[in-house]
Amino acid sequence: MIEIDDVTKHYGDRRVVDRLSLTVPAGDFCVLLGSSGCGKSTTLKMINRLIAADGGQIRVAGEDIATVPVEQLRRRIGYAIQSIGLFPHWTVEDNIATVPRLLKWPRVRRVERVTELLEMFRLEPGTYLGKYPHQLSGGEQQRVGVARALAADPELLLMDEPFGAVDPLTRDDLQAELLRIHRAMKKTIVFVTHDIEEALRLATHIAVMQEGRIAQLGSPIDILEHPASEFVSDFVGRQGIGLKLLSVRKIADRMRAGETAEGEPLSPETSLRDALSAMTARRTDRLPVSDAMGRKVGAIVLADLVR
Repeated sequence: MIEIDDVTKHYGDRRVVDRLSLTVPAGDFCVLLGSSGCGKSTTLKMINRLIAADGGQIRVAGEDIATVPVEQLRRRIGYAIQSIGLFPHWTVEDNIATVPRLLKWPRVRRVERVTELLEMFRLEPGTYLGKYPHQLSGGEQQRVGVARALAADPELLLMDEPFGAVDPLTRDDLQAELLRIHRAMKKTIVFVTHDIEEALRLATHIAVMQEGRIAQLGSPIDILEHPASEFVSDFVGRQGIGLKLLSVRKIADRMRAGETAEGEPLSPETSLRDALSAMTARRTDRLPVSDAMGRKVGAIVLADLVR
């Protein structure tokens, strides 16, 4: 759990973070969402003390971070950023193993962990262990950067617009990978973005920030259906609200249990927006749904997407 209590940060006369309070439960995926200059990245960087708070208190797992030696704190917290920051003259293996090496893990344990993470990110270890950053695509570099952040099995993961520099198709793939890994590992994640679509897709909770404060905290559906102010309503976008709602609702919410349909089945966890895309591509108004074991559990019907 992360507890941010009445935290303030100034740059000169400008108050960048203004008495901000926020609790992020263990295992949550919390997105700090807002425009440039709203204080979201500063808030993130105060959690691992890359930036010092001027007032208030931040606690991780109940412990005041100001009382923890900064090096020890950062080894407990994974950190991934847009610029990635891979060491250019180190192999993928050495880059991912950076923190385990500092923690003096035995080599066998380091190699096992790097191999496990590469497999988790669907990068074949035999192919990628010995590669250097310049031999990787942008998406591969970003996967290695996130793997490095997770290498020492940190309590939480901080991510500052990590996918902002990649093309839309790669970004879509990376978001899907991150969601899959979050479900598997149950890590607490705090993720900064200015992209409402990215926030809606990834978050369990969204903190919309305005001028260093939280304008609204809630689930993606709460933010869309019940914006707390004109600012929030304008920021999330009045146009296309229907499609945004489809993106945060799941097939499980509208599935007709026990019914059948023809074609390749979708997962109950698939968004209604993706279900609509699949129906359009397959020129059908009905698709089957199967569970994680591949068992048919029902069907999703076009008419149910818009009710």
